[in-house]
Parts: sequence; C-alpha cells; structure tokens
Amino acid sequence: MTDDVLFLSGPQVTRLLDADTAIASQRAAFTALGSGAADLPAKIMHPSRFDDSVVFAYVSRLSADSGAVAKFGSVNPGNAAAGLPTIHAVVSVLDPVTGRLAAVMDGAAVTTLRTAAASAVAVDALATPDSTDLAVLGSGTQALAHVRAIARVRSLKSVRLWSPTPRHRARAAETLAELGLPAAAADSAEEAVSGASLVAACTLSTTPVVHGEWLAPGCTVVSVGSFEPTRREVDTDVLRRSAAVVVDDPATAAEHAGPVVDALRAGLLTDLVGLGDVLTGRAVARTAPDDIVYYNSVGLGIQDAAAAWAVVRAARGERR
Repeated sequence: MTDDVLFLSGPQVTRLLDADTAIASQRAAFTALGSGAADLPAKIMHPSRFDDSVVFAYVSRLSADSGAVAKFGSVNPGNAAAGLPTIHAVVSVLDPVTGRLAAVMDGAAVTTLRTAAASAVAVDALATPDSTDLAVLGSGTQALAHVRAIARVRSLKSVRLWSPTPRHRARAAETLAELGLPAAAADSAEEAVSGASLVAACTLSTTPVVHGEWLAPGCTVVSVGSFEPTRREVDTDVLRRSAAVVVDDPATAAEHAGPVVDALRAGLLTDLVGLGDVLTGRAVARTAPDDIVYYNSVGLGIQDAAAAWAVVRAARGERR
C-alpha cells in the first residue's frame, strides 16, 4: 500500500508549492466555497486544559477529482520564546476514487503557505489597486510568509514590521530586505499601522495589537491570529469603522473568530461577508476607495485540501 504513497517533508512541500501556485490554490478553494461546490465539515479547535496549547483537526474535499484531505495538529504559543514554530501538523490525502492513502505531508508547511496565500487572495479582492504600503504585526514565520505572498498581488513600496521583541522585528526586516523587499522595523504597533494602506496581523495575541483609531481611510486589515474566541488581534473600533467585515466562512467565524464573536454578542455586527461570495460576485465588500475593510481568517479545511492537492500534483509531475 505504501509503495505509491507520497511522503513529503516541510522543505519538499515548500519547494513544490511556490507562491503563485499557493495563491492559485486558495483562489480555487474560496471560489469553490462561494459557489457551494466544496465539502466543508465543521472543524475542531480544542484548547488544552493542561497548558496554553490548542489541538485542531480539519477535514475537507475540494472537488470530485481530488480526494478528502485531513489535517491534525496543535498550536503551541510557548514555542515562540524558544525560537520554534508555533504550529505543527500532519496532512493526509486520500485518493478520490478508492479512498486509499495517496500522500502524507508536513502540515506546518502547508498551513504557513496556504494561510499567507489566502491573505494575498483577500488583499487582491478587497484592497484598492494602489494599496502599496504594508504594516505587519508579528515577526515570525507567518509574518514573513505574508509579506512574500502579498508582494505577489501588490507592488509594495514599503513594509513596516512590529513585534514586541526588538531583535526579532529587526531580524525579520533584515531577512525581507535581503530578499529585495522594502522592509523596516517599527518601534511600536501604532507607528507600523499609521498611514498604511494594508495591515496584516500575524500574531497569537489575546489582546488587540491593531486599533481602529490608527487606520487610514481606505485601509484593508487582514487578521490571521484571531482563530479562536480567546484571541483578538484587533479592537472593536476596527470592526466598527469597517464598511464590511469579510471572513473565510461566516458560520465558522461566528463561532471561532474572537473579534467577530465579541461584536456579534454586543450587537455591533449583523452581517458577515464570505470571501468566496466576493470572489464569485455574490457579495460586494468595498464600495468606495476610502472604505475600511476588515478580513478575519480562522483557517478552513478547504484551504488545506486545495493546497495539499496542488502539492500532490506537483510532486507527481516531477516523477514523470
């Protein structure tokens, strides 16, 4: 059975899933979701009673010609202090016809690439064409991946990064500058965000790192760290000032996205717009250049399914 199963490490996944392929996979995922063509069971996010870790499990299927994909893993915020990735996971891919195991791959690499790629899809769909100044909150793996992915859909003129530890944000800015991206470290979150036309929050914060009063007219805010009710990277003012609150999936966000859960409970928010609905033309988010638009991603199994199958097809193509 294992003779034809692909076993792919993190570096192999990263090599096979280049930025443009990853972005294309996420555009396909959300288009399928918006058109009602994908299988998306509810995901599991379970905080541990023993520490601050969170175990998660996703199952999804993108299309008839791509089999089911499952991802199992955990978020361990304490890893950051030790210089380790905060997310570890494994992805299993099943054959679409027989259900036999087709591939097993590093889930952390898939998660990093598909999350950043999905944010790039959201930026491309929601931000104004002249949005070229990016603020990033966070300096870890996901923050760096977001800059690289967003640079594929917008010609960035400046990137300002902030995270609580000065040496971390300085190192992240240096890494991006070495790649030819116009990055610099900011001394505060407010300094990074003020005047930016794009904001990407890539933290595991339980208290807001982005405040609505800092946002410039026309700004598009992306948050990927508010993936459970206890995490909120943005304050209530961000949602209050937003002309539209866009999410990866309304039903999932209403249960898991901290800022969205708070706003719904307080009666400050009555309408959530699905990114897939924007991509398929079923909904409109931005109606004017000065609109502030907020996108909250909690992560969906359909993203993993699309990315994993892109990896499998690339690997099979290499074998030919």
